[in-house]
Amino acid sequence: MNLAILTTLKLPTRLCLSGAHMEHSYQKLLSMTRGKKFLITQVRIPEENITIEGSFQLPPFADLSMEDQIFIAAFVKTNGSIKQMESIFNISYPTVKNRLSRIASQLDIVDVSIQVSNPVSSILDRIETGTLSVADALKEME
Repeated sequence: MNLAILTTLKLPTRLCLSGAHMEHSYQKLLSMTRGKKFLITQVRIPEENITIEGSFQLPPFADLSMEDQIFIAAFVKTNGSIKQMESIFNISYPTVKNRLSRIASQLDIVDVSIQVSNPVSSILDRIETGTLSVADALKEME
């Protein structure tokens, strides 16, 4: 993990300062669990002397490797700018897209893909080529 990348991104201090410790602890936990799913059964807030017991599932991002978590944090921090991701990680556009696709396939989250019957870009292309009038385009977009 490149701490300079984290500093450049101005990620939260707790991530920047303890990134190496977090990665070590996380890797140790993964080693102990051998990649199997696990539940958190106790949450403690020491300064309030509060302990909550129960069965708490980890959020979906916790199942990602530390490197993938950092990649996603950087993607969010750059407002999804693939150009900035290329620069930060010194990788190509296709590599950024492929890595995002690979990470997305690991997340067990509601499928948000939307099928668009007439994407706006297609409509604009047809207006540009003269195969569709502006009036007809407006009707299609209703």
